[in-house]
Amino acid sequence: MFCRDDKDFAGCAVTGIMNQKGKRFSGEAIIKSIACMHDRSNGLGGGFAAYGIYPDYKDFFVFHMMYQSTECRYKGEEFLKSNFNVIKAEKIPTRKTPSIKNEPVLWRYFLEVGKYKPEDISEEDYVVDIVMKINSCIEGVFVSSSGKNMGVFKGVGFPEDIGEFFKLEDYKGYTWLAHGRFPTNTQGWWGGAHPFNLLNWSVVHNGELSSYGINKRYLEMYGYICTLMTDTEVVAYTMDLLMRRHKLPLDLVAAVIAAPLWSKIDRMNEEEKELYTRLRQTYSSILLNGPFSFIIANNNEMIGITDRIRLRPLVAATKDEWYYISTEESAVRLISPELDRVWQPCGGEPVAGRLECEA
Repeated sequence: MFCRDDKDFAGCAVTGIMNQKGKRFSGEAIIKSIACMHDRSNGLGGGFAAYGIYPDYKDFFVFHMMYQSTECRYKGEEFLKSNFNVIKAEKIPTRKTPSIKNEPVLWRYFLEVGKYKPEDISEEDYVVDIVMKINSCIEGVFVSSSGKNMGVFKGVGFPEDIGEFFKLEDYKGYTWLAHGRFPTNTQGWWGGAHPFNLLNWSVVHNGELSSYGINKRYLEMYGYICTLMTDTEVVAYTMDLLMRRHKLPLDLVAAVIAAPLWSKIDRMNEEEKELYTRLRQTYSSILLNGPFSFIIANNNEMIGITDRIRLRPLVAATKDEWYYISTEESAVRLISPELDRVWQPCGGEPVAGRLECEA
């Protein structure tokens, strides 16, 4: 029998590097790591998230913005000025790169909430609300990142070319994520490239979420609006909801997004069975179904997790204070040939590097 197998089931590449002592290093290493997996991308999306890159402005929210035109920039800036104290505004530095075309207008803003926030909500909830309004209501304006002392740099192109375009060798951070995209179900566009970010959460993803529809509807009940035409968007919002707003620890977050099978829960002791049953009942609509491997970062952690039956590859490794997570071991060995430990995390079980000092 002839069977067509013309879909790439292992597409996309993800990689992350963290120095757990907070030592800042340039973007050259992460570019080298993701470029090693060039054939997992097809040039329709690449990007990076970097933490610790704005130490002189670490107390301010930083919005990296994409504008369809200069006229859109004027609209976006007017909205920002009416909702924040704008401490600094500037173009994001770029260089001409032959393979990068049709780039949007790229600016960044260092923002203080100040008097604009209502008294009955937190600064973080205020910023989330502003991001949702911009992305859903202002045509031609998009927030690519909105955290503190971090930024996302992404676009249409191979990741190594995106890194060159944004001059990432000029930045220094203690955690870097990278993604090379091979889109199969959605279009390649600048806003749909990975990482996806909200506040300090950034996500890179290899795989696809068949549960996107129900995940999206659930998140909308909490004020998150999905507008970016890519399933991964729900993951950044899910992490913000579960870890920041609902204050769940990482092991329970993993038990929500990559929930154990009911057959496994049935074999647990009574206390565990009750806990995991309640989690599945409470958060059934936020179970992320489908093949996936994620690297998720915030200012203090870099987390790796796969779907519960591990349909996408993920490797973790350590060397002294360095923590690595990647699609392929070769992408780690290229930048750190001698490692203390290398392992493949079990399906649905998170691994995490954590900052040992205050960022």
